[in-house]
Amino acid sequence: MSNSPVEFYFDFNSPYGYIAAQKIGDMTAKHGRSVDWKPFLLGAVFKVTGAVPLPHVPMKGDYSRHDFARSARFHGVVYNPPEDFPFSPTAASRAVYWAKAQDPAKACDMGLALFNAALGEGTNISGPDAVIEIAAAAGFDGEALAVGLQDPSIKDKLVAETNEAIERKVFGSPYFIVDGEGFWGCDRLDMVDRWLETGGW
Repeated sequence: MSNSPVEFYFDFNSPYGYIAAQKIGDMTAKHGRSVDWKPFLLGAVFKVTGAVPLPHVPMKGDYSRHDFARSARFHGVVYNPPEDFPFSPTAASRAVYWAKAQDPAKACDMGLALFNAALGEGTNISGPDAVIEIAAAAGFDGEALAVGLQDPSIKDKLVAETNEAIERKVFGSPYFIVDGEGFWGCDRLDMVDRWLETGGW
């Protein structure tokens, strides 16, 4: 059976991505697998698919806002989005790739710290200063991150990963790729779990 990482695509504006972020690490670990954290810019994907954020869709918007909170309660996750929601996820996404470049295992720590601050504590993480402050509180080198956020290679990495997501037909958040098989949504976590256990069906 494969031991390749589970690829976890997400946008920091995604409440379902936030819920999945709390679950995916423990789930994969019990199967001896790791997680490859891959933030991408869902706004760029929407330009290709013609989609719009769920809260802005008539009828679906009211339902989705209700379901975000309900799903978080179901999974035992604190959900408290910032007033300015949705926000720009660019700086936070770059921070994950910066951390990943230092140590791939640190991408999880950075991703969870920023997700928890944004959708758990209601902090607007759109600006680099907020991202640096949160990262420093989580044990990262804030000064080094400030430089990293302006590094052209880190900026290019986020663009490249977003383009790759589009090429791979990743159209939503969260989106998991397990041994080449795609699963969309935190409501597919049980299917991901079964796939990891059995190798597919």
